[in-house]
Amino acid sequence: MEFGICFKGFVEPKRARALVRQAENAGFAYCWFYDSHILWRESYVAMAMCMEHTTTMRFGPCVTNPNTREWSHAASLFGSLAKQSGGRFDIGLGRGDSAVRVMGRKPATLAKLEEFTQVVKALVRGEAVQYGETPEPVQFPWAEGYELPVWIGAYGPKALSSAGRVGDGLILQIAEPSIVKWLADEARKAGTEAGRDMSNYKVMAAAPAHTGPMEEALEKVKWFPAMVGNHVADIVEKYGADTDQVPASLTSYIENRRGYDYSKHGQSDNPYLDFITEDIVKSFCVLGTPEEHVEKLRELEAAGTTQFNIYLDSGDEEKIIADYAAKVIPAFR
Repeated sequence: MEFGICFKGFVEPKRARALVRQAENAGFAYCWFYDSHILWRESYVAMAMCMEHTTTMRFGPCVTNPNTREWSHAASLFGSLAKQSGGRFDIGLGRGDSAVRVMGRKPATLAKLEEFTQVVKALVRGEAVQYGETPEPVQFPWAEGYELPVWIGAYGPKALSSAGRVGDGLILQIAEPSIVKWLADEARKAGTEAGRDMSNYKVMAAAPAHTGPMEEALEKVKWFPAMVGNHVADIVEKYGADTDQVPASLTSYIENRRGYDYSKHGQSDNPYLDFITEDIVKSFCVLGTPEEHVEKLRELEAAGTTQFNIYLDSGDEEKIIADYAAKVIPAFR
């Protein structure tokens, strides 16, 4: 299993530089950033900065979307960062959540997401591509054939099919092993049916982790189940609350869920947290002693997870990285 960290855009630059150096030395292979340019500062500027303070760590948005940037601009940005980092750049991709909803805009369709994936990969590779309402083909004369890895965030059946057919990996914002296995199997099945070789297909479980006392940890990561509520609602809605594949805790979670304030997206002071139960927090996140982290991560690995990506913004970030360096990551080497 590989390990990653993920930042929101409010981490101060000096601290971000220190954290990525610490994380790379600890054995973390990836550093991801939220891509929500209104709620937080522009993430690609921070990625470029952090690339200069690391040598092996890979970077990327978790996640970007087809609607925020014009596609040639997005591809130029991706290709430039891949070149600047010496080939250490991936993207996570979704239909668009907080980055577009906070403006009152709608997420992209899955057809648009698939087209975006194919267009930006081709442009970064150096191919001439005509797309959308662009009358002339677009081609970057400076491109050098970089093969851009695209991880797709998906939960419902159609989205999982898209992720399996056009993505290089799957992003799941949940650390519940049974749910991860179920969704990952669906994506892999779709890719196999499309004739793809899925032997190297990657699966990321992205969630907060905390190695402090349980009561303290529960309070610090309570924001996370609320943040990913739309995705959990997708699981329940698409697969049905009456199936034994959907845990009762998730259907209860959706029944009790109220509105969501996107201006407080991913923040502990979001007013819509009172429906979050202790069981849901423990299910969605990785908490407890380092030994308990290893135990749950082994379950995630057995479920098909290839990367655990820690949303590193619940406090005690340096301690969490240090605990993973000393006691968690070595257990997977």
